[in-house]
Amino acid sequence: MRSERRRNERGVTLIELMIAVTLVAALMTGLLLVMRTALITYDKINHRLEDNRRVVSLQQTLERQIGGVMPVLSGCGPGAVLTGDAGSVRFVSTDSLAEGSRGYPRLVEYHAEADPGGGVRLMMTESYYTGVPSCGGPLALPGDSSQHAVEMAGKLAMCRLSYQDVTPDQPLGGAWLPAWTNRPFLPRAVRIEMAPLNPGAGGLPTLTLNVAVRVTRPIGVLYVDE
Repeated sequence: MRSERRRNERGVTLIELMIAVTLVAALMTGLLLVMRTALITYDKINHRLEDNRRVVSLQQTLERQIGGVMPVLSGCGPGAVLTGDAGSVRFVSTDSLAEGSRGYPRLVEYHAEADPGGGVRLMMTESYYTGVPSCGGPLALPGDSSQHAVEMAGKLAMCRLSYQDVTPDQPLGGAWLPAWTNRPFLPRAVRIEMAPLNPGAGGLPTLTLNVAVRVTRPIGVLYVDE
């Protein structure tokens, strides 16, 4: 009878049950806080990786399009289609943002404008190139549906373009000019100076690029085999 009474008295008191529930709740709360911190960290890392990929993609796109410039005439005198100033540049390239180097030649234009989020941004517009137009005529097809503006870089403190002059006595190039208009040859390189609006935000900064123009032949000169 004593053994039966002892077995009946075995169990858990209310205080022990409350302590167990409290410990389980504390463990679950700690696990939720750890998961929340991990998700926030993952989201920040993902955003930073996306920003870094965007910066690398911008550099590669600029190098491909400016490096693939075509030596074509503008139709207004002996000047090339490549014309630009400190705020914009326009040229014909074999590389397209949509089709790469596999499609038709494109008329590409880069220009800086005010960013709605603050600072300035670099925009790019491309359209199909129609060939050498008459003076004052359009360079792109009228009503071209491929023409659209794409934001290449945003939240910049400054965006300025310059063009390296070609001098025969200086193999590395001459001085950097603020504009390039109506010249019978292409510049040796195009410089795009960019500075981020928030330099302390982390990640890869948007730096200044010097893109070499690989075409060195005079424009308008007919090459024939002798």
